[in-house]
Amino acid sequence: MNSLPDTMKALVVEGVNQLTYKDVPVPKIKADEVLVKVKACGICGSDIPRAKSGGVHFYPIIVGHEFSGEIAAIGDEVKNAAVGQRVTVAPLVPCFDCENCYKGNPAMCQHYSFIGSRQDGAMAQYVAVPAKNIVPIADNVSFEHAACIEPITVAIHGVERAGAIDSGKSAIVYGCGTIGILTMQCLKAKGLERVYVIDIDDHKLALAKELGAYETLNSLKTDIPAYFAEHGKVDYVYETAGVNMLQAQVISLAKKGGSVVYIGTAHRDVTIPAKTFEQILRGELHVTGSWQSFSAPFPGHEWIAAAEYLQSGKVKVDKIITHKFPLSAGMEAFDTLTNKESRALKVMYTMD
Repeated sequence: MNSLPDTMKALVVEGVNQLTYKDVPVPKIKADEVLVKVKACGICGSDIPRAKSGGVHFYPIIVGHEFSGEIAAIGDEVKNAAVGQRVTVAPLVPCFDCENCYKGNPAMCQHYSFIGSRQDGAMAQYVAVPAKNIVPIADNVSFEHAACIEPITVAIHGVERAGAIDSGKSAIVYGCGTIGILTMQCLKAKGLERVYVIDIDDHKLALAKELGAYETLNSLKTDIPAYFAEHGKVDYVYETAGVNMLQAQVISLAKKGGSVVYIGTAHRDVTIPAKTFEQILRGELHVTGSWQSFSAPFPGHEWIAAAEYLQSGKVKVDKIITHKFPLSAGMEAFDTLTNKESRALKVMYTMD
């Protein structure tokens, strides 16, 4: 630790819409932790209310949980890491001592912490993390790309909540944000050719098509239920937009015996018409949700797969990363992400 500075630059959420670029102490690591020198940190949609509208557990806090970097120091008990190692980090910190953790389901931990939410995160030059949370990244994967591993794991976890993904079947991904485009690519990586992507933004739909979507549909221009009534319903439906109307509609797009997976967060009450709900019963649909991206052994196969997908090129993130900012840009990066005119997908801080 002697070679490390005493202070570092960080973006600190100090109040509602108060994101301050300032000097703070470099974190001290525990015996089972490592200190990561952050190289890139993406802004997740969940970070927006944390920075802008008071959606935090306490003040002050450093947010950011989609990141990569190099290990700068290791605790005395750490055996699985080395200084200089290139890594990304799983942000969930389970208790490993509750019923769900014992069952091998860390995402359902009852007493968890979370880097960038319940403890300081990675919008800083350094962040302290448990050694068991680190995931090595390949030399041919850039730090910016590696900072996308966390959202890729969210997509993989969501895709696999449908159960076995059988070749020759079809899917819909409703919503063309970062998670939607990554979900489409993960379905393609698993061998599905017919993956439809639906959104209201032609620019995002064009990117989805470029990255491998079988067909793209603008729901402002196409009657989606009528389209699939004519062309055939699909085996798997993934709702990633978090729009209440769509969360009700997607049930009607699945074949009998098909699967509907909710990945997008519900921001308003979801009202399902009786005729639509009846299709769950009559079609014996498998309807489930997807939460986070972790499994056992922790952090889970999702993290191994995401790193491999990036390394092999099965999932591409070049054009998903639409904007990069220095950490000193502060709120400007958040404003870019929330400005529809910017056409932003993944906005990222990059650190020297």
